[in-house]
Amino acid sequence: MQVALVTVGDELLAGDTVNTNAAWLGERLAERGASVERVVVLPDRVTDIARTVNELRAEYDAVLVTGGLGPTHDDLTMEGVAAAVGVPVEEHPEAVAWIADHSDYSHADLVDGTTHLPKGARLLPNDEGVAPGCAIEGIYVLPGVPTEMKAMFERVADEFAGEYRHVRTVEADEPESALVGRFAELRERFDVTVGSYPGDHVRVKLQSADEAELDRAAAWLRERVENVSQ
Repeated sequence: MQVALVTVGDELLAGDTVNTNAAWLGERLAERGASVERVVVLPDRVTDIARTVNELRAEYDAVLVTGGLGPTHDDLTMEGVAAAVGVPVEEHPEAVAWIADHSDYSHADLVDGTTHLPKGARLLPNDEGVAPGCAIEGIYVLPGVPTEMKAMFERVADEFAGEYRHVRTVEADEPESALVGRFAELRERFDVTVGSYPGDHVRVKLQSADEAELDRAAAWLRERVENVSQ
């Protein structure tokens, strides 16, 4: 299953808020065997949200959108997603009922727009907040507040799956450029994907659906690199 992540918020682009949602979702999806292929950060602008979500849903199995939910002037994600699938935004009776039954808010207390979702969308209740999320045509819309986003994702986590890929890590005390030839040979010999991450040392991440093959590849590489000093 191939997934695209879209995080919405001017504050993310300005650097006022760190985009922890994308990192957390990427990790959780990978654990389930889903492959995150794209991560996009967008401003609070309906046209940008609509255009990008529409493009991504045509290319990937699912699109996860976080941020921009609620009734305030810059909460435009629902409107953008609705435009992407060509439906209006309207009050969702199930959202009204869920909030009334599971919070201290009555319908009269809610700011207008709080319970508005794209027409035909499936309600995703917000167990840690108020503004609901939704799912429609392979698009999952979650809150931007991390605690709310995480709780809502757990409601739909079972809908994201794929072939689980095991991971092994090899650390090397060599420049990344010096390892290129060995990486090429590694890929030729074994059915694994290879990622390398430089820092104080090079961390090589190997992945494969075949755990035995992965262990053979990791052992082969460890024998051919300068090991990190303990």
